[in-house]
Amino acid sequence: MTIDDVQMIIGDGLFTILKTALPVLLVSLAVGLIVSIFQTVTSIHEQTLTFVPKVIAIFLTLTLVGNWMLNNMLAYIDGLWANFAVYIR
Repeated sequence: MTIDDVQMIIGDGLFTILKTALPVLLVSLAVGLIVSIFQTVTSIHEQTLTFVPKVIAIFLTLTLVGNWMLNNMLAYIDGLWANFAVYIR
């Protein structure tokens, strides 16, 4: 196993993490921004007002793209296991 192999594994792993987490993070960011704008406009500063919509939005996002996220992670792990013999040399 060479340094290039390690760099490839780490690079692919970080890209997989980023690609998998991005939908949930973007939805959370968008909902937080919308709720913050709503709170600023209406002068309502309730802490639970930001928490509940984010939880609901993240739950819906995971319901919609959870299968795709799992398939991304499984494809990465399957690639690692397929090349396992190369890595232990």
